[in-house]
Amino acid sequence: MPSSQALHFQAPSLALLASEPFRALLDICTSPLGRPPRVAGDGHPVVVYPGLGASSMATSQLRHHLKNCNFTVHDWELGVNRGPDGDIATWVGRLVERVRALHQLHGRKVSLVGWSLGGIYAREVAKQCPEAVRQVITLATPFGSLGGGNHAGTILRMMGGDTSHLTPALQEHLRQRPPVPTSSIYSKTDGVVSWKGCLEEAAPDVENIAVQASHMGMPTHPEVLRIVADRLAQPEGAWRPFRRPRVRRA
Repeated sequence: MPSSQALHFQAPSLALLASEPFRALLDICTSPLGRPPRVAGDGHPVVVYPGLGASSMATSQLRHHLKNCNFTVHDWELGVNRGPDGDIATWVGRLVERVRALHQLHGRKVSLVGWSLGGIYAREVAKQCPEAVRQVITLATPFGSLGGGNHAGTILRMMGGDTSHLTPALQEHLRQRPPVPTSSIYSKTDGVVSWKGCLEEAAPDVENIAVQASHMGMPTHPEVLRIVADRLAQPEGAWRPFRRPRVRRA
C-alpha cells in the first residue's frame, strides 16, 4: 500500500467517537450474558498488549477467557500504554527480549494479541523475532492509516505523547506485515480509527475479520473473545482462515 494512501483514509465521525464510552460500557455489561463458548487450547504462551491509554485492567476479561481456554496467558507488564518512549525500534526491543525469554522458558512459540496501538507492538515484535512467534492477532489496529484517518494521534497528544517521529518512512515500515500468520479483527462502526486502515493485504496466511464492536469494547466483546480463542486454538503449523459457524435453521 503506497504511503500516500494513508492520507486518504477518513476518520470516524464525531458522533461515532462520542458514542464509544457508552458502547464499550454496554459490551462490558452484556458480555457475561453472551459469554462465548470455551475452546480447547494447547497451553502455548500468549502475550496480550493493551491499547493506547489502557493497562492490564482493560484486557483482563480477554486474558481471563483465554486462560479458561487453557492458554498460558501473560500481560505485557509495562503498566499503562502511553505510546513508545523514543525510537520505536529501540523501544520495541524490550518487548522482543521478553517474548524471546518466554519462548525459551516454555519451549514453544509465543502468540501475540494486540489491541489498537498494542497491535502495532505485536506486529513489530513478530518482525524482529519471527522464530519465536507463532501468530499475531490484532484488534482494531490501524497499521495502514497511522498518519491520518483516525483520532488516535489526537488522543496520544492529549496524553503528552509525541507524534513527530511518525515519519512517512516509519509509517511505510509499520504497514508491512509480519512474516507469521496474521489475523486483523476490525469493526466498521469503530469510532476511533478508520476500519479500512485495519485491513491487511491478501495473502495465504493473512485474514481480516469483521465484527460489530466499538473500538473501546474490543477486549470485552463476546464475539471478539470467541474469535481470538478460535485463532489461538489452531494447531501450530496448520493455520487456516477463520470460518464463522453456520446458523442452524429451524
